[in-house]
Amino acid sequence: MFLCCLCFAQSLYFLLQSIGYANLAKLDPQYGLYTSVVPPLIYALMGSSREIAIGPVAVVSMLISSMVPNMVDPAADPIAYTRLVFTVTFFAGTFQALFGMFRLGFLVDFLSHAAIVGFMAGAAIVIGLQQLKGLFGMSHFTAKTDVVSVLGSVFKSVRHEWYPLNFVLGCSFLVFLLVARFIGRRNKKLFWFPAIAPLLSVIISTLIVYLTKADKHGVKIVKHIKGGLNPSSLHQLQFKGPHVAETAKIGLIAAVVALTEAIAVGRSFASIKGYHLDGNKEMMAMGFMNLAGSLTSCYVATGSFSRTAVNFSAGCQTVVSNIVMAITVLLALELFTRLLFYTPVAILASIILSALPGLIDINEAYYIWKVDKLDFLACLGAFVGVLFASVEIGLLAAVTISFAKILLNSIRPAVELLGRLPRTDIFCEVDQYPMAIKTPGILILRVNSGLLCFANANFLRERIMRCVTEENETDETAKDRVQILIIDMSNVMNIDTSGIVALEELHNKMVSLGIKLAMVNLRWQVIHKLKLAKFVEKIGTEWIFLTVAEAVDACVAYKLVSTSNC
Repeated sequence: MFLCCLCFAQSLYFLLQSIGYANLAKLDPQYGLYTSVVPPLIYALMGSSREIAIGPVAVVSMLISSMVPNMVDPAADPIAYTRLVFTVTFFAGTFQALFGMFRLGFLVDFLSHAAIVGFMAGAAIVIGLQQLKGLFGMSHFTAKTDVVSVLGSVFKSVRHEWYPLNFVLGCSFLVFLLVARFIGRRNKKLFWFPAIAPLLSVIISTLIVYLTKADKHGVKIVKHIKGGLNPSSLHQLQFKGPHVAETAKIGLIAAVVALTEAIAVGRSFASIKGYHLDGNKEMMAMGFMNLAGSLTSCYVATGSFSRTAVNFSAGCQTVVSNIVMAITVLLALELFTRLLFYTPVAILASIILSALPGLIDINEAYYIWKVDKLDFLACLGAFVGVLFASVEIGLLAAVTISFAKILLNSIRPAVELLGRLPRTDIFCEVDQYPMAIKTPGILILRVNSGLLCFANANFLRERIMRCVTEENETDETAKDRVQILIIDMSNVMNIDTSGIVALEELHNKMVSLGIKLAMVNLRWQVIHKLKLAKFVEKIGTEWIFLTVAEAVDACVAYKLVSTSNC
């Protein structure tokens, strides 16, 4: 009985959060409620995650409110704006379904973990600043999302129009919600307290406004919320006109962001419970639920981390939690929307603000900084881009930096000097294992790149030549000078014509210096192409080896024969 009541309380919390996110997306409140009905039911039939809670989320709502108004002003023409949002949702669902159908899940991976951490943190701050409109009770507010524009709008509006009662009411309940969250984390037995705190906040604040007639003294209230079942929006989808390409672009961005958040949330909780989450099945489920949502007056829905965390804490074991939530919201749409007439807008703002700290992970950002500085640069690029420019710029900055990192690692791969571990046939990097012994007269190098191609062929050739030159300069006696160069190709999975040309040039240079070239552990694709290019014939099949130890033994024997002949 207790769990049923708790589940019902959670569903009401999600209902209130949905209204707040609809406001964030610059839509009427009922559209947030509609989005908490159809998509969760579709996901319950098709999805594979047991814990994930489906509905509108802060980041996607902010993305829509920052990009769609560039086409139509929601204040000047709310009907046209709503139609474009439905069309964006249709495109988002289509892209998600196609990703799953054609197994294109790797596209989501272009948003790296570091980029997501920075993007979420920047989005959380921007969302928090936008809630100042509701917290201060402002009527005029900027449509832009960058922090400079938002703060400028806040300071401008505070001087002319703001109502202290909104601020006092909102801040009081924000403190209450944050304290409830803290208590729930400190005492696991009180996990239910943060779940019902938003509901208590709405009930108490609504009663205060109703009894004191605070709405007559400047307190902004929700007023009328259209009730009833989700109406059809098929006739509102717009596939003609000047904005189709732009809505498709926004749909693609929303699809990727929504999938990234949902899959990250789903996999996190699936790993805790010890089961596997099928990424392509998740994409199909997300795609079809958003397609269905676009036809039933919903906007883009996805898996919410804060909602899922509440579900997990409450002990939800199956997707039935999504069905319960959908039924609860459906009942609210039919019976309870009139009761929210006097709910202060500041309370909805405080509910959203209380959920934002979970999006800012300072410890994870510090961990990224400590482990990989280039990853942290992607994290910082996403954070600064979202904060000071726009959602698109933040995502573009993160993806660009991530690609730059991949390119940098590809075009400047490492060349490692190898040595034999004492009393073994194991050859390791000398810098990592100082006890590794170099063989006199034999230089062993390992190419640390999966692809020897046009992007890195010249760099690798020059790097290997430099290693040979440096080794000869270091060795004082003629006996210790490099006589044989062994290249370990075990990491090279493929090679192109530029890579073959670079190897030929390297071989010619070695011949001119009187140095023999041996190659080790050539992969099938690599040796096949080298045979076609007749490179194997040039160096001789006797200089191709399976292991480094085999190559060294053969080279030592060759040196002994050469010395005795001399």
